[in-house]
Amino acid sequence: MTTPTEPLLALGAQSFLQLMWLASPALPIGGFSYSEGLEAAINAALVTTEAEAASWLVQQLHLTQSRGDMAVIAQAMPAWKGADLARIASLNQWVRVTRETSELRLQTEQMGRSLTEWLKNRYADEAAALASVHWLAAQDASYPIAFSLAAQCTGATPRDALLAYAFGWAENMVQAAIKAMPLGQSAGQRILARLTSEIPAAVEYALALPDNARQAFSPMLAILSAQHEHQYSRLFRS
Repeated sequence: MTTPTEPLLALGAQSFLQLMWLASPALPIGGFSYSEGLEAAINAALVTTEAEAASWLVQQLHLTQSRGDMAVIAQAMPAWKGADLARIASLNQWVRVTRETSELRLQTEQMGRSLTEWLKNRYADEAAALASVHWLAAQDASYPIAFSLAAQCTGATPRDALLAYAFGWAENMVQAAIKAMPLGQSAGQRILARLTSEIPAAVEYALALPDNARQAFSPMLAILSAQHEHQYSRLFRS
């Protein structure tokens, strides 16, 4: 993996705080209500220990997030900057059609819709940003596309935005593991520490990924998600 020549975080205080806001689990977009297949993996006894949970999430970071949603965000942010709406619509469609189960598609649609509503409130007094938000709302935005606009509005670089996005994802997933498994907060922090150490490499991979290498191929995750849709007892929506 190539080491970036610029600092991993190279933005001003206001942009940094805005990214922290976007990555926060307190952002009212419903991320806490999804486990993205983890609950089904736990139910199938594929994830039963702290080490297995950490390994599962690290693989999910590199095999699904980095090659899919994170790559979309990296490609969508320059498109927002250049007002290339056709490109953004194409990326949004790619996210929607590559969701392999109904619950995964509903997740990206619900979170995208909720983030779009949040953006309407956040930029109510900024005409240019609000125009983009209203256009986005008409597209039934997926979550990665809505996040890409939110990040672009902060003035952050794609690298900085992906660091924030990946950490927010990791924090939500660790909390899902703690709720669904007999894990304590200390175990959760150890898992989060491992994920955090993996995030920079995942970000660099996503930034370098061309269109023809972007993918959403994770058959075992799709099978687990399909099973989760009919799981008798569950805490999460995916």
